[in-house]
Amino acid sequence: MSTRELLNALEWRYATKRFDTTKKIPAEVWQALERALILTPTSYGLQPYRFIVLTDLEKRAELLAHSWNQQQVVECSHYVVFTARTKLTEMDVDNWIQRLAEVRQVPAGSLSAYRGMMTGDVVHGSRGKAAHEWATRQAYIALGNLMTCAAVLGVDACPMEGIVPAEYDRVLGLLNSGYATVVACALGYRSPNDAYAATPKARYDAAQLIQRI
Repeated sequence: MSTRELLNALEWRYATKRFDTTKKIPAEVWQALERALILTPTSYGLQPYRFIVLTDLEKRAELLAHSWNQQQVVECSHYVVFTARTKLTEMDVDNWIQRLAEVRQVPAGSLSAYRGMMTGDVVHGSRGKAAHEWATRQAYIALGNLMTCAAVLGVDACPMEGIVPAEYDRVLGLLNSGYATVVACALGYRSPNDAYAATPKARYDAAQLIQRI
C-alpha cells in the first residue's frame, strides 16, 4: 500500500449513519478485522478487554433502546461491543505469563521480573486502583485500530459512545463477569441514502495539531 492509498482510505472513511442492510461483510474480510482486533497493542500485552461481536438481529434490537435509538445498531452488518476489565488480579497476570511462556517457548519462571513489574503496577499499584479506567483506554486503542483497518479494507464503520453501558451490561449478561461495556462500533457498508457520506471531512490544519521540536 502506498502512502497515497493509505491517506485516501482515511479520507474516505466517516462515521457512517445509515448502513445498507442488504450488504454483509464477507467472512474472509471479517476474519481479517477480528484478527486486527486481536493484534492491537496493549500495555504489557495484557489485553484487558473482550470484544462481543453481535450479528443476531434480535439481540441488537434489544440494544437499540439503550443506544439513543441510533439505527446503525440494527442496520449494520456486524456490531462490536467493547468491554473492559473492571479490575486486574494476580491470576490475570499469571495467565498472561503462561501464555507468553508458551508462545516464546521459555520457562515461566524466566519471566518472574516481568510478572513482578506488572503486578506492582496494574494489580497493586496506582493503575490497579483505577483498573477499569486503564483497561478502557486499552479498549479505545483497539477501537481505533479496528476503524483504521476497516477503512483500508473498504468497510464502513461508526464508533458509538451514545449508548447506556449499564443497560448493555444487563442485556449482554455482563453483570459480575469482570467486564463492563465501554463503547461500541457498527460496521458494514454505507447506504446510498446516507447524506453524511458526501459531507466534506473537517479537520484542523496540521499547524494547529502537530508540534515539531
